[in-house]
Formats: sequence, structure tokens, C-alpha cells
Amino acid sequence: MTEWLISLEGTEAGQRLALGLALMAAFLHAVFGALQKGRHDPWLTRGAIDASYALMAAPFALFVVPWPEPHMWPIFALVFVIHVGYKLMQSWAYTKGAYTVVYPVVRGTGPLFTVIGAYLLFGERFTAVQWTGVFVLLMGIYGLAVYNLRHITAERETLPLALGLAVITGLFVALYTTWDAYGIRATQNPFTFLAWFFFIDGVFFPFVAYARWRRMIVRVPVWPLLRRGIVGAFVAFASFGSIMLATRLDKVGEAAILRETSTVFAAIIGWLALKETVGPRRIALMALIAAGAVIVELGG
Repeated sequence: MTEWLISLEGTEAGQRLALGLALMAAFLHAVFGALQKGRHDPWLTRGAIDASYALMAAPFALFVVPWPEPHMWPIFALVFVIHVGYKLMQSWAYTKGAYTVVYPVVRGTGPLFTVIGAYLLFGERFTAVQWTGVFVLLMGIYGLAVYNLRHITAERETLPLALGLAVITGLFVALYTTWDAYGIRATQNPFTFLAWFFFIDGVFFPFVAYARWRRMIVRVPVWPLLRRGIVGAFVAFASFGSIMLATRLDKVGEAAILRETSTVFAAIIGWLALKETVGPRRIALMALIAAGAVIVELGG
């Protein structure tokens, strides 16, 4: 499996596989966001998910994949710091604002700075057509956020704070996308990076969640949280693993843009699972997001 993936790097088949992986990551990322924002407190849900995937990844990291090369440990250290910041900001944002407002702003801020980061770190350049696609996609994403902001009645008093936190979270998205892409390219075996990432990344947040749970006057039952954590762990493996493999096989910036079609999936999930309304204007904005992603892909 590892040798086959490495053989696809820089090939047309690798580009096609990266496209499929990025789109799969988009759908799964929207599912993951809905799981965190859904029934339970986002901090507790994130803690349950992180604990689940750290425990699942541990035997693979320790006994199955090759151990990381010495130069990988400083890379993992910065990965850990960036992802802790991202999760703290995202959990805070989800407690202050509606999912269909917060999520588009996070995902709209991320790709623009990821493209810039990919240029600085990997020397990737977008064509004029691709930049047009980025602009179209961002218009759709931010238009969706503005529309939701105007029409959603829940949690309105905390929405300004939620939007500010969403922008900061989006900057963390750009940071982790580019740095994680650097990390997965820096090791010989991509599955070494993935196994050790989940093992290391899942250590911190369960303690944050446990401290929050202990302070609650009415504590949430643990078993439903654990069930959601296990489901979320499998979604995280597939979502994050897909986008990281896509960034190894093809351009980081293009993979990041394609992943932001997750906003379309998020709106559909918000409508079906979270009972948040979807009208013709939002459908048109979602079509704009999809069109932007298509332009970026075809303009490359």
C-alpha cells in the first residue's frame, strides 16, 4: 500500500486519486463538524473523539508502522501546538454561534491563507483562472455565512464573538493544512505520519473535556459521549487521512480548495440533521462554492 501510494506521487493517476480523496475529505469534514456541534457540548464531544482516536492509533504508531525519523519530532511538536490552538478556537466558536454561520466562516478563511502558505512553503503557484475560482468560492462561502447571520434567530447575542472566533479558527486551519502537508512529505512512510499524528494529537483535549465535565452542575452521561467519540474517531481517520494523502500526492493549495466544498455538505447536514433551514438563496450560494472549486481544478 505504501509503495503503491509513493509510486503515484507526481503522476496523472496520483492527481486523480488526490481529487477523489479531497472530495471525500470535504464530505467527512462536514460530518465531523456536525458531530462536534450536535447534541452534546462541543468541548466534551471533541474530548471524546480525541481520546478515542488516540487510543485506536496507539498500537499502530507503536507496533505497526515504522517509527518516525529523528527530524520528525520537532515537526510533530509544532503540529501538536497548532492543532491544540485550532481545537480550542473551534470549540469556543461552536459554543457561541450556530453551526451554519460558524462553519462557513472557518472554511472560507482557511483556503485563502492555505494557498498563500503553500506558495511560501512549497513554491506552488495558482494561475489567473484558479485565482478566479478561489474568488468565486470565497464569495459563495462568505455569502452563505452572511445569509445565515441575517436569518438565524438562535444564539444571536453571541454571534459577533462567534464570527471573530471563526476567523481565528480559519487561520489555524491554514496553518495546520500547510504544516501537516509539510510533515507528511518529510517522512518516508506517509502512514507513519498519520499514525503518530493521531496518537500525539489526541492526548491533550480529553483532559480539557474532563475538567469541563467535572465543573458541570448537571453532568452529561458518559456513555452517549463515548459512542459519539468512537464514531467521530473513525470519521476523523478517514477525513484527515484523506486530505493529508491528497496533499502528498498533489498540490496542497488545490486539495485545500476542494476540501472547502465541505461547506455545501455542511449546509445539507445542517438542514437534515440539525433542522436548520435551507432556501433557494442558500442553494444558489452553495452552487457558487461548488463552481469555484471546479474552476480551481480545471484551471490547474
